[in-house]
Amino acid sequence: MTEAPWRIETDPDPGACADLLAAAFAREPAVTWICGGSASARTHWFRNTLRTHAGLAGARRTALTDADGRLLAVAVLTPPGATPTAGARALWAARTLLRPGPRALGRTLRYLDTTEGCAPAGAWTLEFIGVGPALTGRGVGRALLDHVLSAVPAGAGTYLTTADPSNVPLYHHFGFTTLHEARLGPLPITAMTRAPAPLR
Repeated sequence: MTEAPWRIETDPDPGACADLLAAAFAREPAVTWICGGSASARTHWFRNTLRTHAGLAGARRTALTDADGRLLAVAVLTPPGATPTAGARALWAARTLLRPGPRALGRTLRYLDTTEGCAPAGAWTLEFIGVGPALTGRGVGRALLDHVLSAVPAGAGTYLTTADPSNVPLYHHFGFTTLHEARLGPLPITAMTRAPAPLR
């Protein structure tokens, strides 16, 4: 029996996850619209966002790693109803204002205003899933998404948004359906949901 070329890691370091996601999302439309083309701005945005996310009760980070523990792909999920405290939001806003700057702060808030509150009751939100750029097309992202979706508690659905139209057919393949579509500046945002797994 051949051993899998990767393994699952739960609760990987938020900073390491942020760095991988910053590389994975280098050309993703929403992150590019928010952060511009600056790798530094993108990295600071992900580090700040994942630091805040890590403070949420029940928040999940899951990674695929190689045999040496190097991150290959990362997924970030928020449990139903979890939101940062007012203090955590203020700290996130201050850090975002400092780096990557006011444009990133304003555009992130506009994106959140467009997408927050759309998730079905009881659904987990898949905030981010990304693969190291050198590994795209090798099945790593699919393997991680399969694992993440199977780990969502029975009876709970999954919700996500994407501003990349090429992602929509992929998520349809994984059982997501389109909930609604919206436009934010140049971004065509698609909100998608996956039905709850049956209770056992």
